Amino acid sequence: MYELVQVSENAYYVDCPAKIGIVKCGDNQVSLIDSGNDKEAGKKVLRLLEANGWKLKAIYNTHSNADHIGGNQYLQGQTGCEIYAPGIECDFTNHPILEPAFLYGGYPCQDLRHKFLMAKESLAKPLCQAVLPQGLEVLPLPGHFFDMVGFRTADDIVYLADCLSSKETLEKYAIGFIYDIGAYLETLEKVKGMRAKLFVPAHAVPTADILPLAQYNIDKVWEIADCVLEICATPVPFERVLQKLFERYSLRMNFEQYVLVGSTVRSYLSWLKDSGRLHAVFEDNRLLWVRAG
Repeated sequence: MYELVQVSENAYYVDCPAKIGIVKCGDNQVSLIDSGNDKEAGKKVLRLLEANGWKLKAIYNTHSNADHIGGNQYLQGQTGCEIYAPGIECDFTNHPILEPAFLYGGYPCQDLRHKFLMAKESLAKPLCQAVLPQGLEVLPLPGHFFDMVGFRTADDIVYLADCLSSKETLEKYAIGFIYDIGAYLETLEKVKGMRAKLFVPAHAVPTADILPLAQYNIDKVWEIADCVLEICATPVPFERVLQKLFERYSLRMNFEQYVLVGSTVRSYLSWLKDSGRLHAVFEDNRLLWVRAG
């Protein structure tokens, strides 16, 4: 774990739970793509940089989930590096309480205010093409989170962040976290058509052919959508939809799963309603969901 893997002349990744990209941008300067899930991840990355005689110039966050920005504070404090994050992700990175608050839909109780859902604060600036080193290109990849991006290097390595999950993860958990279902599907269709020397997803094995995994993720989204529609054959409240999905896929409920899967299921309900396949009705002061037609 935390092994440095070179994938081209100037591009590397750190093999860890949420892969961290490293891009050389000078004789001894490097930039990171994400920073890992906590202070300890930051320490391990810094040791790798120091062992190679590299100075950290900047961290480019793909999005603001805690497992991608958790090392920011430590690395910025130790090196004085700049941190950049795209769009709304920049606000979440500067104010990480927003992640568990968004997921829960209110002030998050203590069970949700921990490093897996709430990183330490860091000082991030808005990401744009102008702040990137020469040859590094921003790739918009919305859907998984608000304004998530990936990056393509000058030597054709593509870092895909969380725009898809490994087959093994989806077989185990079935329901991957998605903020915007429609945007997520559009992103996956775009990724299917991409070509690169190597794709480096944050939570899957790097590959030169991303199409099969992208299609597997697309198929899983439609499978979950069909399950939701089946559950909503008669009017049911959100909690019943969530319960039936947990039963269908043998998932175990806890606070983290409640907010992560729960937020995703709400996104499915919104998407299916906006596309005319679900109706929302109010009965006895309850919001109920029912399949259209």
